[in-house]
Amino acid sequence: MAAAVPAHDLASVLARTLHSLRAERGWSLDQLVARSGVSKGVLVAVEQARSNPNLATLARIADAFGVPVTHLVDVSDEPDVRVTGPGQARTLWQGPAGGTGTIIAATEPPWAAELWRWQLMPGESFGGDAHAPATREMVWVEDGVLTLTVAGTRHQVGPGQCARFRASLPHTYANEGAGQVLFTMIVVVPPAPS
Repeated sequence: MAAAVPAHDLASVLARTLHSLRAERGWSLDQLVARSGVSKGVLVAVEQARSNPNLATLARIADAFGVPVTHLVDVSDEPDVRVTGPGQARTLWQGPAGGTGTIIAATEPPWAAELWRWQLMPGESFGGDAHAPATREMVWVEDGVLTLTVAGTRHQVGPGQCARFRASLPHTYANEGAGQVLFTMIVVVPPAPS
């Protein structure tokens, strides 16, 4: 698994990307606040490279623009064929017991898809927020039993099983077992509204 991005590098990349995306769309900070639900203070701090927002905030910003989270933290150009390795993966979530959420890669918008690798240690959970309308997620469990809660309904997803759902509903991933849970997640991000 890739190491976490150094905080100063991530802050600079986020600042440039956020400013660029707003400029491309002609959006004011107030328009981005309205579309993302992220406070103006947080957005100003991100654009000034003074903040490293959590994954939920990054997801809300990415949803507002209709881009994958990787677009916010990636500075490389997109060739016709892009082969990436562990060095380009970004660990964007770290759990209190050592779990990780690592974004491996993503396709470009519109209808971008993000590929994630998750490890949840016993007692860890992540999520809760609904994504933009039409966002979809799919998880495939490799090891352990994942407790997936979507819109208040709990589902147990075991090894070799796959779950697909509308990520525009509130959802949470949890490890309620005694061992680790390893799973792969794909997030399909819809185009931003015009």
